[in-house]
Amino acid sequence: MLPPLTTNTTIDEIIENFSFLDEWDDRYGYLIELGKSLTPLSDEQMIDLNKVQGCVSQVWLVHENNDETLTFNGMSDAHIVRGLVAIALSIFSGKSAEEILNTDEQEVFNSVGLEGHLTPQRANGLRAMVQRIKAIAQASLS
Repeated sequence: MLPPLTTNTTIDEIIENFSFLDEWDDRYGYLIELGKSLTPLSDEQMIDLNKVQGCVSQVWLVHENNDETLTFNGMSDAHIVRGLVAIALSIFSGKSAEEILNTDEQEVFNSVGLEGHLTPQRANGLRAMVQRIKAIAQASLS
């Protein structure tokens, strides 16, 4: 049995939990559970300005600058994509812009085995989320 998910679940915990799941049906189930741990966005946050372009599903991403770090929150209208949002947030949220820009997210995705099991549309959406997060980080340095 995997530990309960919280909004503070770290990427290392997620990677470890994925390693316990042999079947991809179980991993998809875990991905859906990760999505359920996200803090819901308000209607005021779920606007076109916050929508991630390049995702087939609707994905919204908001952020705050907190001293030296960027904090992200996000949501999707699709269960599996919501789990991908949770993974992206666990990788990048609470880090400095420099840390975000220097993070090799592909290494993390490979350690979970995501890319090989996502539809091309979901993989493109995940890349679009990461690009948006990194663009926000880059803009915060200006």
